[in-house]
Amino acid sequence: MRAQPEASHFIDGVYVEDEAGKAFESIYAATGEVIATLHSATPAIIDKAMAAASRAQLEWASWLPAERARVLRRAADIIRARNEALSELETLDTGKAIQETLVADASSGADSLEWFAAQAASLSGESVPLGDAFAYTVREPLGVCVGIGAWNYPTQIACWKAAPALACGNAMVFKPSEMTPLCALKLAEIFIEAGAPKGLFNVVQGLGDVGAALATHEKTTKVSLTGSVPTGGKVYAAAAAGMRHVTMELGGKSPLVVFDDADLEDAIGGAMLGNFYSTGQVCSNGTRVFVQKGILEKFLARLAERTAKIRIGDPLDPETHLGPLISKAQHDKVMAYIEKGKAEGARLVIGGGVPEGEAFAAGTYIEPTVFAGVTDDMTIAREEIFGPVMSVLSFDTEEEVVERANGTEFGLAAGLFTKDISRAHRVAGRLAAGICWINTYNLTPVEIPFGGVKHSGLGRENGKAAIAFYSQLKTVHVALGKVDSPY
Repeated sequence: MRAQPEASHFIDGVYVEDEAGKAFESIYAATGEVIATLHSATPAIIDKAMAAASRAQLEWASWLPAERARVLRRAADIIRARNEALSELETLDTGKAIQETLVADASSGADSLEWFAAQAASLSGESVPLGDAFAYTVREPLGVCVGIGAWNYPTQIACWKAAPALACGNAMVFKPSEMTPLCALKLAEIFIEAGAPKGLFNVVQGLGDVGAALATHEKTTKVSLTGSVPTGGKVYAAAAAGMRHVTMELGGKSPLVVFDDADLEDAIGGAMLGNFYSTGQVCSNGTRVFVQKGILEKFLARLAERTAKIRIGDPLDPETHLGPLISKAQHDKVMAYIEKGKAEGARLVIGGGVPEGEAFAAGTYIEPTVFAGVTDDMTIAREEIFGPVMSVLSFDTEEEVVERANGTEFGLAAGLFTKDISRAHRVAGRLAAGICWINTYNLTPVEIPFGGVKHSGLGRENGKAAIAFYSQLKTVHVALGKVDSPY
């Protein structure tokens, strides 16, 4: 099985290779096969991409907003027309089940491009009367934005960053994760086909050193990263040294609170989606599931029944629910957390192992896993695992659970299930998170802002809020009278 691109990088409208860059492999996680070999970007490749983006940005910013919008809409249409092929590539790139990638990856990227196309023509400032003068503001592009992607949603993340950036008149140089390098190249092709200027959206490949070089490049005005908290801290510091704008969408250890009056089936469904979707590799996952003691045993029993029906297998099979984890290293890390959970006294309700059989032998599969009897001080309740591992904790009162839910350095997301609407809004208002779901979990439509507080990041992606992070305001003061000067 091969998915070898024409070359490693896409710069100035064409594929570009530089074999002087360190070679690295793209691995299909279901079988361990090498599906592509690419080369990391050299300094010459990085400079070439930044120069192309800088030139294209000046042209793009001169276009009318409606003209820019037409390109983004055409790109969205092309993505939707090719959704099946793009979804298959996403599955090869990530190992995620095809039934997921068909609805949650390229298609959600198209939604983002379409929605921000609609915003492009509405970008405006305000007029301020000042007596014998007035002032007005205009919203201007930042320049060349650098996007650094994560490996769990490579197409979606590339679009989430490109859509607002391009709508505001910026250009972008995007570095995918080295583990999922293929999908962004297709997006770059599509932008050219949709009529974007050559160099407007460039893709360069590589590891952390390439990301660091992009974040500190003299032509970079903005860095948008999706990644871990440690990586975010390094990139943030590097970008800040050059007074660059930043958006940091980082990790989480999010709470999901289930009160005893909740609809049990809905709450269990939300908990499963918030822990097992994408084989648990989602930054906003509600991995600390707090269940009120009155329904705890009923919740665990039904959760085990439903979890046992999850189908693990070939991610290209449309009947598969869960594919493998992204890599052997991630597989080993998650298994180490499972062993740590056992050693620290958590009770294994279901899962915890590797599926048996020849079909799983070469892949990086892990059974969906549920721990009960978890306490706040256990490692699995404190650290981000990024795998299909759910920790169930019990609680007595609302006051108690809010305090415990907030007792973490993270603050990306939170959720709660209850039929008491007053309590729902009261608790949502007290949870320290950038996004909070009531009676659902992990829905992130492009129309609403997404991002974290505390160590989970800063800035927002999606929604009208994203416009502020990909543009800057200029104020123009206009005098209508004589200059009053004592000199």
